[in-house]
Amino acid sequence: MLRRDLLRCRLLAGLIGLGTIGSAQAQAQWPDHPIRFVVPFTPGGGTDAVSRNLADKLARETHWTFVVENKAGAGGNIGLDAVAKSRPDGYTVGMGQTSNLAINPAIMPSMPFDATADFSAVALVAEVPMVVVVSEHSPYRTLAELITAAKAKPGELRHATPGLGTVGHLAAELLGQRAGYQILTVPYKGASPALTDLMGGQTDFMMATPQGSISLITGAKLRALAVTSARRIAVLPDVPTIAESGYPGFAAVDWKVVVAAAKTPPEVVERLNTAINVALKNPALIEQLNAEGSSPMGGTPEDARKYVLSEQAQWAKLIRESDIKF
Repeated sequence: MLRRDLLRCRLLAGLIGLGTIGSAQAQAQWPDHPIRFVVPFTPGGGTDAVSRNLADKLARETHWTFVVENKAGAGGNIGLDAVAKSRPDGYTVGMGQTSNLAINPAIMPSMPFDATADFSAVALVAEVPMVVVVSEHSPYRTLAELITAAKAKPGELRHATPGLGTVGHLAAELLGQRAGYQILTVPYKGASPALTDLMGGQTDFMMATPQGSISLITGAKLRALAVTSARRIAVLPDVPTIAESGYPGFAAVDWKVVVAAAKTPPEVVERLNTAINVALKNPALIEQLNAEGSSPMGGTPEDARKYVLSEQAQWAKLIRESDIKF
């Protein structure tokens, strides 16, 4: 009887050992089939372009196969929800952003996923600031002049925004909190009509994306007063930051981060992270990012996790303290 029990224990131990070896071999061989790269916005936009360019550089560097899939809707929530609910094996990743990982959780009464607990942060990709712009006919030639006017006429200066809850909208609110001004926010259904009215004098200023405003700035239709990033951007080297303009430490940017489902094996996350950091040093990708006003980021998975947490805290605090209504 004792011998039979001993044999049974040895057999069980052998099976467990085989399972462990099999699991280790599977991770060592990862990836052995295509990786699904979910873009939570429509084709043709800035996030789509960066995601496809990154996937292309990753494929060239690693010889892995990436299949880019657009799943738009609900401010990016639908695509990120698909990532959150995917198998945690590294074969589905997605491009998270400020909106769907930091702002939406603070303004939406219900979310399909937990922006903190349902994802493994893989790598920060890029940040893109807003540009404080006024019409070419505006009397304001510096950020200081704009803020002085806003303080002198509380609630009268009209701030155009492409939508409530966007980074452009909240960046202006964050600056107002720091500078002590009150403005009238005028929401539009997109950046194009907002920029049109700004140029026409119907509004006074806007926190615009570089992609939407650079051609208008170089074409002397708009005047750039400042950028919201911590450092100046390559495409507008002569435009100061808000931090340089009297508000040290100010930063409000739209960022992109590759995420996978929570509990994705750390070894797989590390392999993806290493590959992304290599791709972010590719001159063609850097050129694309700089041309649209973005700056490459990179770093470790822990860097990405801490950054996202800090951004979630910043935007939630602003929305709570400013009592912003949507």
